[in-house]
Amino acid sequence: MQEVEAVKDENILKSIPILLSKHSTQQMADVWEFGINMALRISDLLGIRYSDIKDGRLTIVESKTGKVADIPLNTKALAITESIMKQYPEGEFLFQSRNSRNVSNRIKPLSRQSVAKAFKDVGEIIGVKLGTHSMRKTRGRFLYAKTNDIARVSKMLRHSSTGVTLKYIGITKSDIDADFNEMVL
Repeated sequence: MQEVEAVKDENILKSIPILLSKHSTQQMADVWEFGINMALRISDLLGIRYSDIKDGRLTIVESKTGKVADIPLNTKALAITESIMKQYPEGEFLFQSRNSRNVSNRIKPLSRQSVAKAFKDVGEIIGVKLGTHSMRKTRGRFLYAKTNDIARVSKMLRHSSTGVTLKYIGITKSDIDADFNEMVL
């Protein structure tokens, strides 16, 4: 599996949903924006059902860890949720495949592969190795840049150690070396 990156530049971050809606679909742009705001693994993100959202909160059991994630929907995530539910009131999944019912007569979420392809294609346009983990990594990286609190980022991502979190959000030895050079007391 190819290593993907966190987005480090806020202007590039803002351009991604625009590019996704232009080069793929609005649904892919919604996946990106919702994913950036919720910091979930892609399997959990795509598996969100309408019934998992109640009173402005998302509550799921993470498929990888079995941990309960009980997360408030911020204004952006709430707006996306409300828009999707209004447009598709009979939907089951927040990010439901619009072709799956025709093929197998079963309702299914978007596939991880279709999301990965849309993200990869936009990543090639902007020069960033984007993938399905980029949303989660980016959220962690921006929180770390804002707070410099790796324990807080680790807790948000529900990681078991801060070392895992540092590697996950792309904090490298060269970043740490730059900190020594930039901060002279």
